[in-house]
Amino acid sequence: MTKDILSNLTPAKGSRRKVKRIGRGQGSGHGGTATKGHKGAKSRSGHKFKLWFEGGQMPLTRRVPKFGFTSRNAVKLQEVNVASLERLAAAKKFGGGVVNPTLMYATGLISKKHEHVKILGNGELKSTLEVSAHAFSKSAIAKIEAAGGKATVLVKEHTKE
Repeated sequence: MTKDILSNLTPAKGSRRKVKRIGRGQGSGHGGTATKGHKGAKSRSGHKFKLWFEGGQMPLTRRVPKFGFTSRNAVKLQEVNVASLERLAAAKKFGGGVVNPTLMYATGLISKKHEHVKILGNGELKSTLEVSAHAFSKSAIAKIEAAGGKATVLVKEHTKE
């Protein structure tokens, strides 16, 4: 058994492979086509596929239908009907007849606390309510005021940081 000396150390068997020298003549074993196969775009010098190339198949950007428009500045509104306000007012959920988005969120009428709220005029309203929201339909304002209530439009400040 020989002593392991730094000058005698060799890599473990199978851990090092000979470098594949491409295009260095027939004697290297990788001459001729230089491992690129015969003909075609991939065998040519200087060829490089674009990242989005799909092998000649119709590209995704051309396959997907393109129509319509979605504004990035559109304000998302959560809709609440007058009938829903009446239902909760009858169940005495609104103390003092004052309704605002914070109270609507607490009672479960709306699901997102910080999105704008629009009151729609679907249904009947008998209770006198002071409703504050970001938007109202004409029929909703008419029904709230006919019941002796008041509709107040909230203005939400837009801050861009």
